[in-house]
Amino acid sequence: MELFPPMPLAEWRDTKETLHRFAQVVGKIRLAASVRRNHWWNVPFHLTGRGITTRPMGLVDGNPVFTVDFDFVDHLLVVAMADGRAESFPLPGQSVASFYRQTLETLAALGVRVEIRVPRPYRLADSDRPFAEDFEHATYDPAWANRYWQVLGQVGLVLEEFAARFSGKVSPVHLFWHSLDIAHTRFSGSALDQPSQVDPVTREAYSRELISFGFWSGDADLGEPAFYSYTTPEPAHLAEDPLTPASARWTGLNDSHLAVLRYDDARTEPDPRAAVLAFYESAYQAGAARAGWDVGRLACPGGITDPRLPAPPL
Repeated sequence: MELFPPMPLAEWRDTKETLHRFAQVVGKIRLAASVRRNHWWNVPFHLTGRGITTRPMGLVDGNPVFTVDFDFVDHLLVVAMADGRAESFPLPGQSVASFYRQTLETLAALGVRVEIRVPRPYRLADSDRPFAEDFEHATYDPAWANRYWQVLGQVGLVLEEFAARFSGKVSPVHLFWHSLDIAHTRFSGSALDQPSQVDPVTREAYSRELISFGFWSGDADLGEPAFYSYTTPEPAHLAEDPLTPASARWTGLNDSHLAVLRYDDARTEPDPRAAVLAFYESAYQAGAARAGWDVGRLACPGGITDPRLPAPPL
């Protein structure tokens, strides 16, 4: 597949909306069955060679060790146990309601009992409708689901390359199911004292000064695929700094700004991968400089922290 193939949101919006809710069902299972990590890092999905995975979970909640994977090659939901047992069911033809029911039934058949505390979508337009009652979202086009996974894999590798340039605290490259974006975050180490009215999810996500980088496939706020970056808290005059390539721009987001490079603009660059890396780097340099980070100390050229280390021997 070509690097960054066409992915217009209008052509697969219905599949995306259904898949987003499928991901939230499984994501909430991961939330219930995993040890809590700082910044909610226990919750996101990680990429695999066939789709996305929860990674192993269980034990902490009394369940055996298990994983739940989306297979976007054969288009299955796969529940696998550490003892080798596995069950799966097809993703095409499912409504959110039937997917929710079959997921819980498949887990139960393997001896896994998970309580989803809030069995409804999180921060979606229908967040007041239980998964079990959602028969509206029932579109799953295998070709578009596979393309989405292919693009995630390509973007994930670019983010891994970008992540290698920084020696400070960083998040994994992971897929957040609440907004269905793949992201990587850098931290300065400074704690943030947030107002008491900030909700618990946001408080933990943004408890430290950070600059985040990622990719959205498009949503109600940004109706097209795009690469993005933001700095929290946003320093003064951040949006005055230039971004690379020239097509990248700052856009208003609530009371702050988001650096955005449209996916279609990146695709038209002579070297799309290099353009995305340059975009992330320009957004980082702008945010880090304005926020007073020690950019030199935190740098990690070529993924190496020891300046005397020779080239890899292998």
